[in-house]
Amino acid sequence: MGEICPPLSDTGTPLFGKDGLPEIRSARPDLDALRRLIAQRERKPGTSPLPQAPASASAARPAPAPGPIDRSVPGQEISPGLYFSEVHLRLPVPQTSLSLAFAKRPDDALDPRRLMFFDTETTGLAGGTGTRAFMIGAADWHRDAVHGDGLRIRQLTIATLAAEPAMLRAFAHWLTPDTVLSSYNGRCYDAPLLNTRYRLARIANPLAGLDHVDLLFPTRRLYRGVWENCKLATIERELLRIVREDDLPGSQAPAAWLHYLRGGSSALLRRVAAHNHQDVVTLAQLMLKLVEAQAALPV
Repeated sequence: MGEICPPLSDTGTPLFGKDGLPEIRSARPDLDALRRLIAQRERKPGTSPLPQAPASASAARPAPAPGPIDRSVPGQEISPGLYFSEVHLRLPVPQTSLSLAFAKRPDDALDPRRLMFFDTETTGLAGGTGTRAFMIGAADWHRDAVHGDGLRIRQLTIATLAAEPAMLRAFAHWLTPDTVLSSYNGRCYDAPLLNTRYRLARIANPLAGLDHVDLLFPTRRLYRGVWENCKLATIERELLRIVREDDLPGSQAPAAWLHYLRGGSSALLRRVAAHNHQDVVTLAQLMLKLVEAQAALPV
């Protein structure tokens, strides 16, 4: 058998090496060198990798414990869920009977100690059987055994829905058959709401049959058009020169009480109490201003 010659190119040299076989070179050294080159190019000069904290390190660190929530309600708890507070202000007690001519009752005058200025803070502003009062504030001119004559401010606040009947009974004890109620739009809102709550609680209604002097309507007759409106806050500022600081608007009272009822802080509830306190003090001062303003009118 003859010798097989390897295939030749046009120049007469073997196509696959000198022996006619393809030259096989190991590619491993070239691949390792390429990897080293790529690594050198990606590494920034003068830097070294920073040590990385374990992924679980931050997760293992305990979160700061939340501070205690202030749940204190203004006043002293006098029955489960019912809180009572009383403040005495050294405001001069009128020494003469107060004419009700400003309320279109020119023939009526009353002893100022018979007056009970009152205001409620409620769970809603629309009224109806689903709305209830969670705070009742009242002010009257009173002779205190320790402080003497002045204006007494009393407030009742419920911290639970179940305490409402106790609040209604406590407020009833403040009223007598000769009490004269006084409010600002209370004849249309506060009194009807309390009437409903007494009826639903099956408690004798102490407001039934009591005289009621609502200061909103005579204020409108005297000052409508003088200032931008006759809201109590406006009358305070313009007529009585009272400017409230950090006052919580009455419209926010329902949300403040609901926040507390759901386990939140009582900070807003205390601001509601401060707002209610100022409301009844303002009513007493407004009554005296209306009496003076009516007396100053030409006959």
